[in-house]
Amino acid sequence: MLNDLMQSLPPDGVKIVLVLFLSFLVGLEREEHKGAKERYFFGGVRTFPLIGLVGYSTALVAGTQYIVVAVGLAVVGAFLVASYLHKLQASSAGATSEMTGLTTYLLGALVYYDHFWIATTIAVVSLLLLELKTALENLALRTAPGEILTFGKFLFLTAVVLPVLPDKTVGPFLLNPFRIWLVVVAVSAVSYGSYVLQKATKGRGGVTLAAILGGAYSSTVTTVVLARRAKRERRAHLFAGGILMASGMMYLRLIALLALFNGALARLLGPSFAVLAAVAMAGGFVLSRVADGHDGSIKREYVPKNPLELGAALMFALIFVVMLIATQLAVAYLGHAGVYGLAAIMGVTDVDPFIMGMTQSGGNATPLYVAAVAILITVTSNNVVKGLYAFTFADRRTGVESLIALVVLALCGLWPLVMM
Repeated sequence: MLNDLMQSLPPDGVKIVLVLFLSFLVGLEREEHKGAKERYFFGGVRTFPLIGLVGYSTALVAGTQYIVVAVGLAVVGAFLVASYLHKLQASSAGATSEMTGLTTYLLGALVYYDHFWIATTIAVVSLLLLELKTALENLALRTAPGEILTFGKFLFLTAVVLPVLPDKTVGPFLLNPFRIWLVVVAVSAVSYGSYVLQKATKGRGGVTLAAILGGAYSSTVTTVVLARRAKRERRAHLFAGGILMASGMMYLRLIALLALFNGALARLLGPSFAVLAAVAMAGGFVLSRVADGHDGSIKREYVPKNPLELGAALMFALIFVVMLIATQLAVAYLGHAGVYGLAAIMGVTDVDPFIMGMTQSGGNATPLYVAAVAILITVTSNNVVKGLYAFTFADRRTGVESLIALVVLALCGLWPLVMM
């Protein structure tokens, strides 16, 4: 039935119906907004469809003479300026409706030139922006100006700088500038996702949510933070379980990064890491629910530093390059044992640069099996070191429980060696 109706209409009739439909939706939203105001307000369910028809008619008359469409836009814009000046006299400086009028004019022209998808998309996005006014303004108020600037810098380095970096190997160590910065962007983006969630859920979820989100950001940092908090709270099972869950999240984080940059390593280690993540998360959750002899919930206090800070990103890039060079030198002069030794040492600090280095060299400069073993060693080393951190910074009971749990997890983390 609908197809028959569409076929019975001339092509221009279908276009006019689409223009009327899209511009009517925009006008309906503006009419609804106007209904809640007593002051002057531009446009509604009649004005915006008329503007859309003006845009369509102008494009029809102009044909391929796009300058005529531009003149029509200027004429409509002049009327909208007059409306805006009148609005200023009424002490109301908002120009949303006037800008929507310009958009509606262009919708009509786009439909005439057969850009149906673009016109529909613009209309839908315009509706969303208009309807979400309060939510978007509240979001802007809740977001710190410094974070907006930092995110802008990150977008600059990602969307502007990354595409112009050469995607080819340079220098004696065969470094690829594009791949290096792509790794930095990916690691920062994963950490930033956790950071945003922690900011959005600040004050909610307690230690369990703090451990899960913190583990996606940095399990080492989260372990130190929870251990120090445990010394004040004296809730050994709760905090030891949280520390174990944070390490479980580390395995999920590594699965995502391996899958992004080295599918062969992801297939080799992914299933084992998924099992280890499930064991650590389940074990930590059960441990955190064991009664400690104290009642009451504990709120989160710590929110990590924004991982999109340029200094942090550049430092990660530098460490990552150093790890790539060190790995190549270890393979060339120290053999496999040298790579394994380097992996154990890197487990003491941040494991991301070394593991991401393995994703770049694994299967190339470093044999795939050696890269997989090195990743297992550095993760195992990191778990043991986190246990020592917890033992050092937490109260004795929490420290002992955390150390035992993480050492057991570290030993379990070596079982994939038997499977490979």
